[in-house]
Amino acid sequence: MVPDTKGARETLRMRCREVAATLSRDVPPSKDELEAICRQLLTEQNLPEGFLGWTMVVLSTEFWEDQIKSIPYERRLFLLPHCLKHAEGCPADYDEFGLACKTCGACSIADFRGAAEELGYKVLVAEGSPIVLKIIVSGHVDAIVGVACLNVLEKAIDKIMLAGIPCMAVPLLSSDCRNTSVDEDWVEQMVRVPFDASAQETRSYIHLLRESSRLFEADSLERLVPRIRSGGSDLDSLVSDPIAATESIAYDFLSAGGKHSRPFITLAVYDAVQGGAATAADGARIVAGYSDAIRRAAMSIETFHKASLVHDDIQDGDRFRYGSDSLHVKHGVPTAINIGDYLIGLGYRLVSGDRAELGFEAAADILDCLADAHQRLSEGQGAELIWRDASDKCLKPIDALKVYALKTAPAFEAAFYTGLRLAGPADEYRQPVRQFARNLGVAFQILNDLKDWEHDEDNKLAMGTDLLAGRPTILWALALAGLNEAQKQELLGLAAADCPLPPEQRLIRARHLYFEAGVFEKAYRLVDKHQQKAEEIADELKPDELRRLMYYLVDTVLDRTAEVKPTIQIKHLSFEETLPIVS
Repeated sequence: MVPDTKGARETLRMRCREVAATLSRDVPPSKDELEAICRQLLTEQNLPEGFLGWTMVVLSTEFWEDQIKSIPYERRLFLLPHCLKHAEGCPADYDEFGLACKTCGACSIADFRGAAEELGYKVLVAEGSPIVLKIIVSGHVDAIVGVACLNVLEKAIDKIMLAGIPCMAVPLLSSDCRNTSVDEDWVEQMVRVPFDASAQETRSYIHLLRESSRLFEADSLERLVPRIRSGGSDLDSLVSDPIAATESIAYDFLSAGGKHSRPFITLAVYDAVQGGAATAADGARIVAGYSDAIRRAAMSIETFHKASLVHDDIQDGDRFRYGSDSLHVKHGVPTAINIGDYLIGLGYRLVSGDRAELGFEAAADILDCLADAHQRLSEGQGAELIWRDASDKCLKPIDALKVYALKTAPAFEAAFYTGLRLAGPADEYRQPVRQFARNLGVAFQILNDLKDWEHDEDNKLAMGTDLLAGRPTILWALALAGLNEAQKQELLGLAAADCPLPPEQRLIRARHLYFEAGVFEKAYRLVDKHQQKAEEIADELKPDELRRLMYYLVDTVLDRTAEVKPTIQIKHLSFEETLPIVS
């Protein structure tokens, strides 16, 4: 809900400004802290809870104004939504970044854009946080000001604000997505927030995010890990020099894409236990001072991760990765298996090659942690594959959670421990980090399974792929545990390879049974339980910078911006059906 009148919006905005002025500017408030403050604010004003999201966006905007002031106009990004354009007759086309506005003057986009560009802003007409975060991490801009519909801004709080990326926004007055409107004077004020280099700065993870992304850019990769062989990556070069083929394909895959969250964790943990200097105003200078041995150790975690993706794509039959064909589709299964093996070897060499600089004992401890994580991950993947290929599809919830703990948690643990051990002795952290990683990893995997069933108006057969592929998920286990015998046998039949029903009908019926068993509600409660345990572990750790990082990871890794709805509509197949779920 957005307050109905301009006067009501102004009153609430001024109250948010007063409250923001009382908040510490050293670190950004978490989403939970924002929510608590805004709930109290609405209670004081005798306003409905429906204004909570709007108030949170406005309060965060007021919080960041001083930080925005410290950033020159040419380092700010002005984000505009395409729905401000006139739906009929707009001459602009879309490119890879969004609407390529023609500035014809027919809508407010042209006015806003002209004013911002005159000041020096970079301007983007697009929607959503993923492209914005990508632009920020790339290093082209340091702050965001923008206009968007309320639901987009609420989701962006998790993705952008928690990272400490300065951002201000004015919510649209509706979410109709056609010819909508906005408080134009607010936008004008936001765009013209003056530059003041002396304005107070808030701690940010942006320098560490940028560094973890830069590690795998082609130039950085070549400098940090020089190739042993020579040769290009095109087919002719690989055929003419087959010895260099494995290295070339592996390097291309390493630089192909990904979120690089694991090297970020390693670098951020390393920084946190040393006082968090890289999150301060001159963090870029601190990060630039890291040794290449530190960088290569962080890269090793990502190299293992990329190896597991190559092998997983083969085992799961996934045909696409990073918007392109999977390696086994491009080069065949045998070559892809070999590339994965090569990446595993490279990951170990990234640490062992710097053992003199890192210290022989530290390097041995890190390698031991990596080897242990590698074995446990393989055990988890092996358990999933054996269950997938077994005739008995019964699964207990506790067994599904054990597989999750083995498949997902070791990579988080290895990234954490590597960062700690790079900074010094880490024995006191070993057990709490393992427990934190276990709970974070399990909660992450449950949410990943839930996303397989999220409502999507344009869903084809993307929904329910885990069930169709026969993967052992906690959702499947909870369904078997919560259904009566007849329903249980029906669900087992729907997942059978010889089920006569078309896939879309199997999904609709299986979804119905999942709701009958209360699967989705139980799964969300499990996420809450594991998140609470992770936060309890974080509360006991020192220093404060490490605890803050752990909370940041909980908030960002456990993305809960969507929910599984009680209806499903599958379109563009052989039929269209909407199935209400009965209680």
